[in-house]
Amino acid sequence: MSRYLAIDLGAESGRVILGALQGGKLRLKELHRFSNQQVRVRGTLRWDVVQLWAEIQVGLHTASKVGDISAIACDSWGVDYVLLKGNQPLLAMPFTYRDERTFASFEKVLKKVSHKDLFAQTGVGSYPINTLFQLCDDVQHRPELLRKADRILLIADYINWMLTGKSKAETTLASTSQCWNTRNRTWAWPLLKKLRIPKHLFPKTIEPGTIIGKILPQVGGNTGLVGTKIVATCSHDTAAAVAAIPASGKNWAYLSSGTWSLLGVELPRPLINEDVRAANFTNEAGIAGTTRLLKCLIGLWILQECRREWSKADGDYTRIVKLARSAKPLRSLIHTGDVRFAKMGNMTRKVQSYCRETNQPIPQTHGAIARCIFESLAISYRVELDGLQSLIGRKISTLHIVGGGCQNALLNQMTADALGRTVIAGPVEATAAGNILVQAAAMGQLSGIAAIRGVMRRSFTLKSYNPNSSTKSVQSWREALDRFQDLPIVAAASSTTIRRGRK
Repeated sequence: MSRYLAIDLGAESGRVILGALQGGKLRLKELHRFSNQQVRVRGTLRWDVVQLWAEIQVGLHTASKVGDISAIACDSWGVDYVLLKGNQPLLAMPFTYRDERTFASFEKVLKKVSHKDLFAQTGVGSYPINTLFQLCDDVQHRPELLRKADRILLIADYINWMLTGKSKAETTLASTSQCWNTRNRTWAWPLLKKLRIPKHLFPKTIEPGTIIGKILPQVGGNTGLVGTKIVATCSHDTAAAVAAIPASGKNWAYLSSGTWSLLGVELPRPLINEDVRAANFTNEAGIAGTTRLLKCLIGLWILQECRREWSKADGDYTRIVKLARSAKPLRSLIHTGDVRFAKMGNMTRKVQSYCRETNQPIPQTHGAIARCIFESLAISYRVELDGLQSLIGRKISTLHIVGGGCQNALLNQMTADALGRTVIAGPVEATAAGNILVQAAAMGQLSGIAAIRGVMRRSFTLKSYNPNSSTKSVQSWREALDRFQDLPIVAAASSTTIRRGRK
């Protein structure tokens, strides 16, 4: 029996997960879980990647006691990166995308290159967190660091280098950076040159399912996994999750629900035109040469930040959902695109302030605040899904929700009601499953995306949510949608839109 390891790194936690195919089904077992906390250093927010590496090795050592491991692969969040020189493990602690340097850099870049030109050269929507804007900040404020560095590696690529000593950029991860031309499937060299980002930093790219090499002897000696192969899976966590969507047919969309909400469809090729750019959708690389046309939305981050401010008892997710279920429906809504909700701190007060500024009832209790957040997310999904349907010119009848957010039955039902479409929730572990099944395909145990999704349908129990079709429910959500579309983005994350007009 072939066994695989997924190193799954998220912005809050990481896991090492064991997977194996048995009787046509995927079996998963979590071997090690660890925290991934942003570290404040001299007024900046950084990732402690040295501690991440230490935890990963603990997980690998645990796996060595299980038996032979056929392959290992890492996936991670996108956009953030490590600067390297030679064999040094890092030149500086990498910034996190939450560091507010990105907002100032974003505005400066847009004075040199328009949204239209950025999209034409990359096919990627312009978000302040993108690698491109982070590197432009380095060009201005840390040029000596860029002069010293001989390469840049995004997080999963960095872990692969730590495992193998080989510097490669996997395409699904590279495509999140906005330094990548999605149409040409190469680095966006003219754009990088114009912004004075050094060309030599960018490594050779490889496709998901590429076997990079074998684990370094010293790493194998430390962990007990001598000679194990290292595979480039879909190294961006969302790409791995989308590869594992248990869908069939064409009329479906996906929502990877967690700290961020990634809403999109899978296409055979990039869709690059002015309508897509104006809607701020992005084309990111997927498995087997596909394109993930998606929009990156603020997700459960808003609630996560509120939870940090509440007491331990009131911060329990089960209790929060229970309180939200009991709160009055559709009283107040927030526009999650307001830039204040992307920043850390004082989130409870921000939700209340937004409602006050927009002359809505101010939610006072934790249940009312949570319900406001859930309903606002559900309606934002409706707005974006309707827009996506127009962009691709075909009907979307089903939304597949994967990731941690798919466990929230209340939000799932709200989403079905707001969308007027069927929602299929699960699996929670889509990212780890996708990571492992891409490895299995690389090792010849599976033959392509259809086989991967077939395994997913056989392996996991899914739950369907149908929209409430009662006249009262339909009317209530329609009225809420009208109210939402009139809400202002008081401080827009994107300088293109301040108020959303009704369609």
